[in-house]
Amino acid sequence: MGPVEFIVLAFPEEQLRVQAVAAVLGLRKTGNVRLIDALVATKTAAGEVLAAELDEFQELQGVLAGREVARLIGPEDVREAAGLLERGSCALLVLVEHVWAEDAAIAVRAAGGRIAGSVRIPPERIAEVRAALTLGGSVQP
Repeated sequence: MGPVEFIVLAFPEEQLRVQAVAAVLGLRKTGNVRLIDALVATKTAAGEVLAAELDEFQELQGVLAGREVARLIGPEDVREAAGLLERGSCALLVLVEHVWAEDAAIAVRAAGGRIAGSVRIPPERIAEVRAALTLGGSVQP
């Protein structure tokens, strides 16, 4: 198995835009990632946190199908993700395996190694660093 990542994709409204979700979940068709689990978390305008399975949305029924799917995202994950949300917004919580890295992960484990850490760098930060370097400036951490 390759590295597994829990990703929170936040949206500014209480309802998901199906086109965006379909595009994200369509990544599995490339074979680069394997969709393990997904949920929708909503933080209402009143601050209430709700969670829903994808099958509760007519447009997303059947997206989580297949032998690789496992219901691993739990209530504590939903609460943690909701802490990242503004009131009146929602998020798609996705658990994916990075299949593209599976061979490397197997080789590292066979050599007695392990993944000791992982950091996701937002694209905005990469753009900031590139711009600063292009202008000959320094980069602040």
